[in-house]
Amino acid sequence: MKQQAFEQRHRHTWQAFSIQLEALEQARGQPVDPASFPAAYRRLCQHLSLAQSRGYSQGLVDHLQYLVQRGHLQLYRHRSLLLARIIAFTLGGLPLLVRQEWRFVLVASLLFYGSLLLAGLLVFGVPELARALLSATQIAQMEQMYDPDRARLGRFGERTAAADWMMFGYYIMNNVGIAFQTFAGGLLAGLGTLFFLLFNGLTIGAVAGHLTGIGYHHPFYSFVIGHGAFELTGISLAGAAGLRIGWALIAPGQLRRADALRQASSVGVQLVSGALLLLLIAAFVEAYWSSMTFATPLAKYLVGAALWLLVALYLTLGGRQHDAS
Repeated sequence: MKQQAFEQRHRHTWQAFSIQLEALEQARGQPVDPASFPAAYRRLCQHLSLAQSRGYSQGLVDHLQYLVQRGHLQLYRHRSLLLARIIAFTLGGLPLLVRQEWRFVLVASLLFYGSLLLAGLLVFGVPELARALLSATQIAQMEQMYDPDRARLGRFGERTAAADWMMFGYYIMNNVGIAFQTFAGGLLAGLGTLFFLLFNGLTIGAVAGHLTGIGYHHPFYSFVIGHGAFELTGISLAGAAGLRIGWALIAPGQLRRADALRQASSVGVQLVSGALLLLLIAAFVEAYWSSMTFATPLAKYLVGAALWLLVALYLTLGGRQHDAS
């Protein structure tokens, strides 16, 4: 294609991009529209590449290069702002939101931890109940995973970097799946969230009660105490997010149900985002620390207690400067 035809075809695109650039450069701190600007920037980069490869005039190449450089600054300024917002949310926004939504967090925690504790005590006291809550295959797997004579705790016995990475990926998929199920269950007027909180609580409790009853308590509790601080808290937050949505459908108050759902979804997405962050940390700890056997159970209990304290302090004290304002 000749340069004249190339310029005629794309001139309006370049002008529109230039106008968008000027608007962004003048509006300091305004975020780049993620739906249009990156695509327009990539298209301009393609035009620059074509102009250079086809040997078009240096004036046209310089003009496109100038637009690309300005676009690059705006694009990565937006990414820096996005990263800053993510960090601010993690350090202060999430714990502040948890305290603001404490009623839903409390209800979700009571349902989850209450069912877990109840199932654990019942199965420990009446071992036959384990088979009512767990399949024979699940029981066999749990006994194999937490056998005190096992050289490596968890699902993968071999101690290699590949096994650690496999475990990390597996735990992420498992944790994220539980979080999204629990959160999305809120769309069924909260009944789905209620089911998943109770189901997971009863299952974990039954496993704990059964393994305690057969004498596998040290391998099991020393394994779960570290990552449990993040994993169980993450499940509770996902449950709170689902209950928030379910309550908006049941009792929208003065708002239309659609508006109440929209508000609740905004809060719920933030809560479940925090839950996913905690579950990601849990997966890392579970893969690279919990399954280790070189550390004594006492060391793991101490580290686990410190992690639980850290999570508690984070949720109760994080974002206090925003509370004051």
